[in-house]
Amino acid sequence: MTRDAPLLVIDQGTTSTRAIVFGADGSVRGVAQRELPQIYPAPGWVEHDAVRIWQDVQATVRDALAAAGTAAAEVAGIGITNQRETTVVWDRASGRPIHNAIVWQDRRTASICEQLRQKGAEDLVRERTGLLLDPYFSATKIAWLLTHVPGAEDRAARGELAFGTIDSYLVWQLTGGRCHVTDATNAARTMLLDIRTGRWDPELQRLFAIPRGLLPTVVDSAGVVGHCLPELFGAAIPIAGLAGDQQAATFGQAAFAPGMVKSTYGTGCFALANTGEVPVRSENRLLTTIAWQLDGRRTYALEGAIFVAGAAVQWLRDGLGVIRQAAETEALARQVEDTGGVYLVPAFTGLGAPWWDPEARGAIVGMTRATGVPEIARATLEAVAYQTRDLMDAMIADGIPTPQALRVDGGLSVNDWVMQFMADILDLPVERPSVTETTALGAAFLAGLAQGIYRDLEDVAGHWRRDRLFEPSMAPERREALCGGWDIAVRRVLTP
Repeated sequence: MTRDAPLLVIDQGTTSTRAIVFGADGSVRGVAQRELPQIYPAPGWVEHDAVRIWQDVQATVRDALAAAGTAAAEVAGIGITNQRETTVVWDRASGRPIHNAIVWQDRRTASICEQLRQKGAEDLVRERTGLLLDPYFSATKIAWLLTHVPGAEDRAARGELAFGTIDSYLVWQLTGGRCHVTDATNAARTMLLDIRTGRWDPELQRLFAIPRGLLPTVVDSAGVVGHCLPELFGAAIPIAGLAGDQQAATFGQAAFAPGMVKSTYGTGCFALANTGEVPVRSENRLLTTIAWQLDGRRTYALEGAIFVAGAAVQWLRDGLGVIRQAAETEALARQVEDTGGVYLVPAFTGLGAPWWDPEARGAIVGMTRATGVPEIARATLEAVAYQTRDLMDAMIADGIPTPQALRVDGGLSVNDWVMQFMADILDLPVERPSVTETTALGAAFLAGLAQGIYRDLEDVAGHWRRDRLFEPSMAPERREALCGGWDIAVRRVLTP
């Protein structure tokens, strides 16, 4: 295998499935994408068709290889990155899911979490997993599937079923059921892993009534775990890198030094601060998680999760019908000097960090007869910056030093207006890389590290390039006034 061999990434996200062929230098050689329909069976419930996901993965991989003019036999390895807590349970014999995948945004298990909280279980969960007891994570989703799908509990007890986050499900399908694995970053989001030992925790399994035989083997984020079936794409390509989307983005941003912070703007917004080899317990309702695991050694991070960022722009398009393309929002925001006091709090599926209020719901506050589409569009974009400020404030309160800059990526990061407003509200330089799809790039880096394309982390960091730096320029008094208005708006949607 030569050090300039291409790498193939499967990037399975909340709203789309993509395959990208990267050159060893990080350049994109071929891309294919398919939109993923969202299924809403009830208010606050979100599901995906896992069979559709697998079909889209196969189609996009073939299309991306064709677009790159690359044969499967030339590919050094496959990296997989995925929406994280989304939960699939499938039949081991057939590989067929027993139910639609329950998506990370889904809130149907809020009552289960509340019952466990009243029983005093949250301290155990926080201590072992670094997470809060919340429907966001996989454990209560698994429990719901086992109790609501007829016969599932008995079948799970007999070892007939398998659980996985999307990475695990895709590796199973790619290898024809030979490999039931997940990497440490995805395992850390299930609410079942002791993040200090890197092992499934028996006490948590009992708490959520989840049989051990349902769970995959936990592996490193970089390392060959198996090979895809040769009949799928024309060769048995090694599967060499696995990471949840936000950890992959952190790796793709080369945020390898403790204290470095990246923020990804996709469906939601996720900010991760590298804390090195020590897991830092948050006193401000952030999550302690595994950033990556290499050669059995874990690097940790503090994470703040915002459930709705780019999804709010999607709502302007698909829900309100006031725009046809997401890119229109930048021009609308520039049409007005400010929002006229309008704030959009996009709590469509509850509020994430640092509030963690699953019952909160979205609101537009401060409207007058003068409020129009430009003001609402601008308020939608501004909300992304305000929510990021909430996360950064919580990180700094937890002892993370103020970073020299915030590294940003994801679809919304290409919006210059949002990134400048972000720098202004944070009073912090914002760095946008030349490759904004760093989630996929991070998975490519992990696969390349496993296959010897890159020598070490320093070699990987040498491939990171900055596209643009946004410097703060807003007057402090204006910043304080805007943020004060946001704080008032958030308090209006919080559950009493």
